[in-house]
Amino acid sequence: MKKPIGVSVISYFYIFGAIVLLFTSVFYNANANPIGIVERFGLSNVSEQLLRVIIAFLTLVMIFGYIRLKKWGFWLMISYSILFGSISLYLSLTHSQQPFIGNMIFSFIILLYTIYVKKSFFHTKNVH
Repeated sequence: MKKPIGVSVISYFYIFGAIVLLFTSVFYNANANPIGIVERFGLSNVSEQLLRVIIAFLTLVMIFGYIRLKKWGFWLMISYSILFGSISLYLSLTHSQQPFIGNMIFSFIILLYTIYVKKSFFHTKNVH
């Protein structure tokens, strides 16, 4: 089965995002940006830089399975989209800021598209 073009586009976008997270983990300044990922997750006892590296690493693992149309890549993308979409929904309702609304909509679109191309992840190859 041919890989849907949207899976490749989504994968490259997430790879770019993971690289940006890794880059910003090195140059993160808590004084310039007091509300980081740690605050959004409610994990005030965790280092911002460490959480950025962990999320970037988990994103790259997820994308490895997603771009190769693995079942576990499908389920990780579904979980990731629901988690980050829910956090963005909560933050958009409590803070009314554009980035959170945009992230929520993006997560919802990724979730819908991934479900739409589900058969690509669960297509079994006939081996003789």
